[in-house]
Amino acid sequence: MNTLSKTPPSPPQAESSDNRPRLESEQILRGSNTAEIEHAGQRYLLRVTRENKLILTK
Repeated sequence: MNTLSKTPPSPPQAESSDNRPRLESEQILRGSNTAEIEHAGQRYLLRVTRENKLILTK
């Protein structure tokens, strides 16, 4: 009898935090509360909320 394990495939390895680029929000916002980011032909808006959180919207 031949039994095969039905183990799901492992997800792709996430890049370790040591290898990811790290930017301070001030580098992106440059003193403003909002910044536009273009990605793949789409424009996104990064903004700082009143609670000092970041929100990225399309």
